[in-house]
Amino acid sequence: MSRIGIGYDLHLLVLERKLFLGGIEIPYIKGLLGHSDADVLLHALCDSLLGAIGEADIGEHFPDIDPKYQGISSMELLNLVLGLVKKKGYSVCNVDTVIIAQEPNLVPFKKKIKENIARALKINNDCVGIKAKTNEGVGVIGNKEAIACYAVALVKRRD
Repeated sequence: MSRIGIGYDLHLLVLERKLFLGGIEIPYIKGLLGHSDADVLLHALCDSLLGAIGEADIGEHFPDIDPKYQGISSMELLNLVLGLVKKKGYSVCNVDTVIIAQEPNLVPFKKKIKENIARALKINNDCVGIKAKTNEGVGVIGNKEAIACYAVALVKRRD
């Protein structure tokens, strides 16, 4: 049996924070505001995987009021979510993502992000989709105040 989940996340951009997307540090003058490292791509991906296995969202599993998650790498959160996927008897087939950011230009980083996520999920690189779009200057994303991401995950029951 196969199951699909969708995830979405948005974080504000602020000065004096590092920018992480897909577990990769992206050189930029701002970073994403959040309790963890605020990796919007991995948060959306976690939510899509959790949804695919019928679990609650990332905020319920890793609440931002819990000090043990303060500053945690979202790659660690993804690893914990992957553990839940496996515990429920599923494996990841493929994932697809859309990062919405006016800046920075993410084209030079997409391959590395793809490889990093594939390695973390233990799937082939061609089972990971990474797309980057701008918001055409509209809204908080277009005004370079935030970055958002959508993610979809397909999982299948292990035999």
